Amino acid sequence: MLMRKKRFMIVVLALMLILPAFLVDANQSTSTSVEKVVAEKAEGELASKDEVVYANLHANGELHEIYVVNILEVIKAGTILDYGKYSSVTNLTDLSEIEQVDGTVLIDAPEGKYYYQGNMKESGQLPWDIKVSYLLDGTVLSPEELAGKDGHVEINIFTSANENADRVFFENYLLQVSLTLDPDIFRNIETNDGMTVNVGKNKQITFSVMPDRDAKLIIQADAVDFELQGIEIAAIPMSMSIDTPDIDEMTEDMKTLTSAIKELNEGVGKLNDGVTELNDGVTSLRNGSKQYQDGMTSISDASGELVDASDAINEALATISHSLTNSEGMDLTELKNLPGGLSQIANGLNETANGLSTLRENYTVVYQTLDSAIMAIPQYQITEQDIHGLYQSGANKVVVDQLVETYTAALTARATYSAVKEGFDAVHVTLQKVSGAINEMGGSLTSIANGLSSSLENMDDENSFAQLQEGLETLAINYREFHAGLVSYTGGVGQLSNSYNELHAGIIELSGGTAELEDGVGELYDGTNELYDATKDLPDQMQEEIDSMIAEYDRSDFEAVSFVSSENEKINSVQFVIKTESIKKVELETSKIEVVEEKGFWARLVQLFSRG
Repeated sequence: MLMRKKRFMIVVLALMLILPAFLVDANQSTSTSVEKVVAEKAEGELASKDEVVYANLHANGELHEIYVVNILEVIKAGTILDYGKYSSVTNLTDLSEIEQVDGTVLIDAPEGKYYYQGNMKESGQLPWDIKVSYLLDGTVLSPEELAGKDGHVEINIFTSANENADRVFFENYLLQVSLTLDPDIFRNIETNDGMTVNVGKNKQITFSVMPDRDAKLIIQADAVDFELQGIEIAAIPMSMSIDTPDIDEMTEDMKTLTSAIKELNEGVGKLNDGVTELNDGVTSLRNGSKQYQDGMTSISDASGELVDASDAINEALATISHSLTNSEGMDLTELKNLPGGLSQIANGLNETANGLSTLRENYTVVYQTLDSAIMAIPQYQITEQDIHGLYQSGANKVVVDQLVETYTAALTARATYSAVKEGFDAVHVTLQKVSGAINEMGGSLTSIANGLSSSLENMDDENSFAQLQEGLETLAINYREFHAGLVSYTGGVGQLSNSYNELHAGIIELSGGTAELEDGVGELYDGTNELYDATKDLPDQMQEEIDSMIAEYDRSDFEAVSFVSSENEKINSVQFVIKTESIKKVELETSKIEVVEEKGFWARLVQLFSRG
């Protein structure tokens, strides 16, 4: 037993010593065999290589198999080395054998185009993860379950980057996804972004997925007896150069728009200044109008007392005149107080006249300020077409709405002022006439009081008394006329006071309107300022945006690389042709029993050779 253990240990040690050397020799022999084959044959020369990658997918998008058709442009006949981990290779050019050793394909290729197919191992990966799901009336079904069904069908195709594959193809290749739908099966076809065209009797829907983009593609339709041809996906490099478009004309238009916005902003700025002056003027007018209204109200309120006092004087003069005519030796002591009363009335009228003169002067100043502010509002003739063009220019709609509203309000304010301007002018003239009339009445009463006072002082005989009697009679007659004029005047003052209350209410409303107008124009000016700041660099911003978009999709500098092996050089192009399996109904086949006719030896011999 001990001897057996020793022999076993010796054998194990021998194997440990021999095996590494054997493995090294195996690897060296593989490398040597490739070099030996190349050395034994004439070396060929390759100009370029194209790869067409074919992938078959299951109906749900899962990978089934990948095989690559390699197209070699041989410019010198001889042995060509190509690289790729294939499970098997097939010569598509002639009947010669292709040798494959550990990821190296050795080809004895003639000059010209040489084609061979390599079937990739199960570990092969596409650059894209492709998933397809099917819904029938909102319920997810497998492709097998959906076949032959009726109802509303939704097909969702998802594409994204395969993190286990080289991203160079995902980042630089454009996907074109196509579905062919039989109109006998599908009705009311809808897609999210697909383009639908007629191909024979069928409808073909094509989607484009840009490089470096995930996508969800949706097709909806009403289906009867559902079947679907395989979904075809082509992947090609988006290597075309995108020329920068000529946008000079567009930028010139944008510059024109920017200039117009600048002028608009400056115009709104001037309008804002004018409206501010207008509002200040209207505010002063409102304050002056309030003072005038208060004065007219006071005068109107005092008119009753003035008329009563004048009526008393009128009756007193009539009584005195009548008494002097019919009496002799009457006491004139009470009569001497009459000039003082007339002087007081005259002084009151003079003060009223002076107050009205001051009010007229203030009113004139305020009115001139209002008139200047209103006349400063520009009368631009902006048509509906101009306003529509401003809306279509891309300007901020809220700002344009405010501009149009302000423009309309400004024209309304100017038109309203023009309509009531005659009323303002009439107030000025009325104040001037009323002030003059009151001054005249005050002067007349002062003259009468002075004359009466002088007459009373000089009355010392019968002649003087007779003159006094005659003078008082004349005074009584004239005062009756004065009293009638005073009553008419106070009636006019009352009417003017009532009318001016309405005018003052209108001025207050106008003041409120101009205040709102000032706020609105201020907001509008802020908006046009913001609009101008946002658009003044618009032409340059457009060019930068276009350059950025072109740079995002321009793949003109992309250089093709091999899909199957990074060792392959001189790659001209790599294309992908991907297709899912079709969804077909399972047909029940009727088994047929074939009757085999018994044949003789010679008949079987002829049949054998005919197959060859």
